[in-house]
Amino acid sequence: MSERTAKIRWLLIGLLFVLSAVAFLDRVNMSVAAPRMILDYHLTDVQFGFLSTAFLLGYALLQTPAGWLADRWGPRRVLAGGVVWWGIFTAVTASVPLSLASAFAVLLLARFALGAGEAVMYPGSTQFVARWIPTHERGLANGLIFAGVGIGSAASPPLVTYILIHHGWRYSFWMCAFIGLAVGLVWFIASRDKPEQHPWISPGELQKINAGLTLGASNSSSGRAAKSSVPWGTILSNSSVWAITVSYFCYGYVAWIFFGWFYVYLARVRGMNLKSSAFYGALPFLAMAIGCAVGGLVADWLTKTVSRRVGRCGVALVGIALTAIFLALGSTVNSAPLASVILAGGAGSLYVSQSSYWAITADIGGRFSGSLSGLMNMGGQFGGALTTFLTPLIAQHFGWTASFMAAAALSVVGALSWLLVNPDRPVVRRQTQYQVKGEGSK
Repeated sequence: MSERTAKIRWLLIGLLFVLSAVAFLDRVNMSVAAPRMILDYHLTDVQFGFLSTAFLLGYALLQTPAGWLADRWGPRRVLAGGVVWWGIFTAVTASVPLSLASAFAVLLLARFALGAGEAVMYPGSTQFVARWIPTHERGLANGLIFAGVGIGSAASPPLVTYILIHHGWRYSFWMCAFIGLAVGLVWFIASRDKPEQHPWISPGELQKINAGLTLGASNSSSGRAAKSSVPWGTILSNSSVWAITVSYFCYGYVAWIFFGWFYVYLARVRGMNLKSSAFYGALPFLAMAIGCAVGGLVADWLTKTVSRRVGRCGVALVGIALTAIFLALGSTVNSAPLASVILAGGAGSLYVSQSSYWAITADIGGRFSGSLSGLMNMGGQFGGALTTFLTPLIAQHFGWTASFMAAAALSVVGALSWLLVNPDRPVVRRQTQYQVKGEGSK
């Protein structure tokens, strides 16, 4: 039994990978169904962009509360509850009648609510990583979790297109909702908030986990986090926190060009048919999945063999800088298939940096990693919300090449922000030491 369960932490990371995939399946399905939805509800491109903006505003505004919930209640219940919530509102999106006079307003509210439910996904997974994963394994763990982003997004075009052709776009949303509810139930049954609570964990694995936790983030201190308030003054005065948040804002802006508009760009601007768009539209997301895993492995290896600054900050800086080059090149070539491949390279290099963001929030955030990652991700989603309506506006006035060039410029800003991050300085170290000392004197 101990041999079979010696890697229970990786089985649970595998479940978080699936949850991550389902979360993005529920996001990207709307961009694939965009042409039919726009026709059915008589929407303009800008109105459709506002549907994605509503989702991202709900997602962004609930990031910090979601992080607090993950710190307070643990990742098991928070993630399970979130999956149920977003499954319901995925189904609601597909149930809005065409004859309803206020259909657009209802769609906006449904997408906002869906975003609010999905807000718990990555603060919850970061809190899980902080409690379960030794620091030298966090790059790979986060890389695998975020590889689910690529897999879920890549699965969405062919899956939604097939269901759309044979049954209509609404059925694709209902199917996505059912898949999410099923996976959420499995997560709740199989997971635990802390390693010592899990009935399948071996003594050897428990010892390895506890020996590898850092920055005051032991499982005993994570219990205290539920009873203590988040030190927002300390967090908000930390320059590394702001640098990471600014960089993730830029990251989110770039990522949501792919999530929100890439499929439409291929079909309408590059002139691809439905099947070709489904194939080439999946390429960036497959590249994201590969980039996440490779970036996590390289980041962990460099962290162990060189330094945390090189492994966390260096990998992220290079990944996002390469994204700027790919976007600039891919948006200017004439061949539609070649443009798709080059732009997919940009998505893949962007996601090479993904694990660094979430690993470093677990590293420097410690027992408040859920709150810290929620703050960072809020910045990322505001960036995404901006691109969902700004991208078509730029394209309308200056062309689609200009939209991608704007994203390339922000990629440079996001890369340079990593120069200001200190990965070796815990955000709440002094407060943690003070509290431990105070507890010892009682």
